[in-house]
Amino acid sequence: SGFAALDAILPGGGWPTRGLTEILAAGSGIGALRLVLPALARLSREGRWIIWVAPPHIPYSPALSGHGLDLTRVLVVDFPEDERNAAAQSLWAYEQALRFDACGAALLWVDRLPQLRLRRLQLAAESGATWGLLFRPAACAAQASPAPLRLELRALDAASAPAALQVRLHKARGRHAGQCCRLELEI
Repeated sequence: SGFAALDAILPGGGWPTRGLTEILAAGSGIGALRLVLPALARLSREGRWIIWVAPPHIPYSPALSGHGLDLTRVLVVDFPEDERNAAAQSLWAYEQALRFDACGAALLWVDRLPQLRLRRLQLAAESGATWGLLFRPAACAAQASPAPLRLELRALDAASAPAALQVRLHKARGRHAGQCCRLELEI
């Protein structure tokens, strides 16, 4: 993962290489994306695609490059907000990205999803050998999910720099569920 404290609590000692990972956060801007950037950078340098579907903000390429991402391997798929079927198109695009063999990671920002749709996405991520990242609000923690890894993030010491973040494994294979760690994220 790029964070020793996080690796210590993750099953297998790091991020999974396939399947869904849900990152649940109370709000945007607390470090959810920063948490996965080291792994995304490694995947992009290996020549794997990093596909962003419906990001809430336009990715800032100088920052991504500064964190080591090969920008020639980053693809952003977005739809106009006024598009009548934007949500359905985003889910379709995300599922296709998960099934794409050359995709190392596919990222999606979404709120509520039906259980059947989550299961389809999990199966797509497994069949495509893709790491699927779902960024969702913390309120979705109460919803059941087939994702084998679910993390809850909580900002700590908002006024401090580097930013402090608590990571709790809401769901994980093995005996890892419920474990927490504190990370210091450089801004």
